[in-house]
Amino acid sequence: MRLRIRHARSTLLALTLATPLAQAQAQANYAATQVAGEAGTTTAIGHWLIQDSAKAQQSGADISAAGYATRGWYPVSGRATVMAGLLENGTYKDVFHSDNLRAVQVPDSSGNLFVTPWWYRSEFVLPAGARGLHTLLRTNGIIASADVWLNGHRVADSAGAYPVHEIDVTRWVHAGANTLALDVHPADPRVALTTSWVDWNPTPPDNNMGPWRGVDIVRSGPVELRWPQAIPSLSLPDLAHADLSVKVEAKNLDTVAHDATITGTVAGVSLQQTIHLAPGQVQVVAFSPKTTPGLALDHPKIWWPIGMGDHPLYRLDLTATVDGTVSDKTGATFGIRSVSSSLTRQGYRRFFVNGKPVLIRGAGWAPDMFLRHDPARMQAEFDYVRNLGLNAIRSEGKLEDRRFYDLADRDGIMILAGWECCDKWESAARTGGAPWSAADEKVAAESMASEARLLRNHPSVIGFLIGSDNAPPPAIAKMYVDTLHAADWPLPIIAAATPQGTAETGPSGMKMAGPYDWIPPSYWYADKLGGAFGFDSEVSAGATIPRPEDLERMLSPQEQEALWKYPRLRQYHASADWSPFAVLTPFDDALAHRYGAPTSLADYVAKAQLDNYDNVRAQFEAFNAHMDAANPSTGVIYWMLNNAWPSLHWHLYDYYLNPAGAYFGAKKANEPLHIQYAYDTGAIMLVNHTLAGVHGLQARIRVRNLDGSVRYEQRVRDITLAGNRTRQLETLPAIAGLSRTYFVELELAGADGKPVSRNVYWLSTQADVLDWRHSNWYLTPLTRYADLTGLRTLPAATCAVQATTRREGNEDVTTVTLSVPASSRAVALFQHASIRLGAHGALALPIRWSDNDVTLWPGESMVLTARYAAQGAATPMVEVGGWNVPTRSVPAGVEPSE
Repeated sequence: MRLRIRHARSTLLALTLATPLAQAQAQANYAATQVAGEAGTTTAIGHWLIQDSAKAQQSGADISAAGYATRGWYPVSGRATVMAGLLENGTYKDVFHSDNLRAVQVPDSSGNLFVTPWWYRSEFVLPAGARGLHTLLRTNGIIASADVWLNGHRVADSAGAYPVHEIDVTRWVHAGANTLALDVHPADPRVALTTSWVDWNPTPPDNNMGPWRGVDIVRSGPVELRWPQAIPSLSLPDLAHADLSVKVEAKNLDTVAHDATITGTVAGVSLQQTIHLAPGQVQVVAFSPKTTPGLALDHPKIWWPIGMGDHPLYRLDLTATVDGTVSDKTGATFGIRSVSSSLTRQGYRRFFVNGKPVLIRGAGWAPDMFLRHDPARMQAEFDYVRNLGLNAIRSEGKLEDRRFYDLADRDGIMILAGWECCDKWESAARTGGAPWSAADEKVAAESMASEARLLRNHPSVIGFLIGSDNAPPPAIAKMYVDTLHAADWPLPIIAAATPQGTAETGPSGMKMAGPYDWIPPSYWYADKLGGAFGFDSEVSAGATIPRPEDLERMLSPQEQEALWKYPRLRQYHASADWSPFAVLTPFDDALAHRYGAPTSLADYVAKAQLDNYDNVRAQFEAFNAHMDAANPSTGVIYWMLNNAWPSLHWHLYDYYLNPAGAYFGAKKANEPLHIQYAYDTGAIMLVNHTLAGVHGLQARIRVRNLDGSVRYEQRVRDITLAGNRTRQLETLPAIAGLSRTYFVELELAGADGKPVSRNVYWLSTQADVLDWRHSNWYLTPLTRYADLTGLRTLPAATCAVQATTRREGNEDVTTVTLSVPASSRAVALFQHASIRLGAHGALALPIRWSDNDVTLWPGESMVLTARYAAQGAATPMVEVGGWNVPTRSVPAGVEPSE
């Protein structure tokens, strides 16, 4: 068992216990969970009282008995891990600020709180008069494991973060109040198949121990229905027909035989079948076009990924009736689509949806590090994914519950799920790693079966990676594949996120060659390592610096000073462990060489935003540029989408959901119709991520010196761009008389003249030069940096700001017009707009901008829109500032109603 010992300091956190009166009042708010009395209902345990077993030393029989005294226990929500529950109770303060989290490891003189089991205790009430019903207890994954006690009886054990276990507890329950208790065992991802965090952020002090996906009370009659599945077979390439198969598992819970009639509807088609079940028998009930001709669907509604079409969903509902009485109900939502994959000539995996090749443009998912359940936050994050123009998310471990996939289905976001790296999940695959026991193999098989049942109906899911950094060894790989096939898994099964394979899956078709730390934008266009070819399973340029207001929230004053002054000092919010990422030296050296040594924290952050925007944009644009190449790019997963805690690394938006340079660089690159510049050849390219061809496009290309003078201009009219394709317009010629730092300004308009895409680059006549021979797994060094220091000489620019706000449903929509007068002394470089709620209020977050971090020359203007949750009466204030534009604030008054 891991026990980290650290020296406590007076500046660190202290364990604070609520007063007995306060805890008693808090416990009183946690009434017993009321369970429905009807068959076919599922009720989640809504809350628990938790306590360390070192303080609650009674037996499970005592703790799960009625009347047990819980004075001093902590009331927590139904899916709280131990640490999440303690945070709910205010036990620790500001754990995300500075290195305060360290103190949680040694909270008091008694030692670490998390090396002993913790008790979870709750009560649920069953209604009287529900004769003939069975009561089942469903655990949806417990980290690391638990003994389950009910009304004084030990009824089961449950091990593993992902297995769903269902126990018929009818003989142990009664009408009225019942007491459930979980003896949750400590978690250690090195020795158990749970969750871990590697170098993403610090390891949670409790290793996420607890019922993180919740516990349910299920009521059923004598025949229970489980695991409904709809399996579409779509005709290609015309998409005009789909054969639909339906399966559901029926289980006789009684000790006598029963006849059960299974009825339901799917896609408007009625289903019915009568079966006979012996005592305890389980039978798969199947419907197909052969038995139910209506399941041969003509002209079905087709689910497409975002940007390629709509995302319609169908509903499956099933009921089991025994002796004329409803015994159980179940259902599922699904979509009709086809997913397949194959290997390119070079051996890289390419995905096809409904027969069309799709460039996967995604990012890696991270939940909250304490696995706190927050539906509103998850909704906001999916809104960000859509706003970013991404079409995919990769889940490397930390697999989420049904709500995550429901949102992905709704929004057309493809999900590439899989197991995680670097802990027990891959120990048997690593040289010198510990082999798995029979108990480990059992948990892994149950995990795979449970995840397959959870994922298989969701049209958003496009495959499963049975390994991450390492493919599983032969026996485990076969177990995974056999388990998936037994669950009628219809999607690609991939050996690993690295270029490995297994006998059952074949080659992975993936690459994981880095980088994870700073490299210049031109890197992405190379034909080496992590360059834009094939399928890059995780890759980025490393450090991603939040905006100043978030740095103040996460870093102490001393850490803020070190961030810009001392690039070789370790930052706790870069990596809590001693790893190459604990310092930001490569990133900081690049900023100093390319933009000039920072003179203050504000100057450092401003340069970081420029660099993050430029680099993230280049990464996605390079994969855009090569999607039709001879060695095509087929997928890229930016590492990462988000952070589990406030971090200086690897995110497109930070923990506080505050979009910054990296966000808007990614958003720019992933426009549906896009104009872009190639760093390797100087080519100007158009990209169409939609399936519809476009005619009559108009492009304007300008190259400007630092003073704004135009050194080259070209207009291209009446352009045709096929769907799901790229097109090169021209390659910039050699241009005489360029300033050492210069700009490329690109504009794309539709046939009607309305703007479609606008893109501005700041470049140098001195190119970055990469030292490929000295590359390693996370970094390629440079022998020369581009010179962008000329940007420091730009005079102050003038920008006029106008803003109004209107209410649309539950959202406020603020329109911001930025105008640079012809009299301005210079370009208004990299203007960033934000919105505060009132003159001195908090930032409006989360927020979705149409564009941001924009650059305008004298005489140019641009309209931005922002959407955010509707606020009260306070007038929104729009703040706009930029590289060389003083920050100003203007009210965004509410438009009068018509």
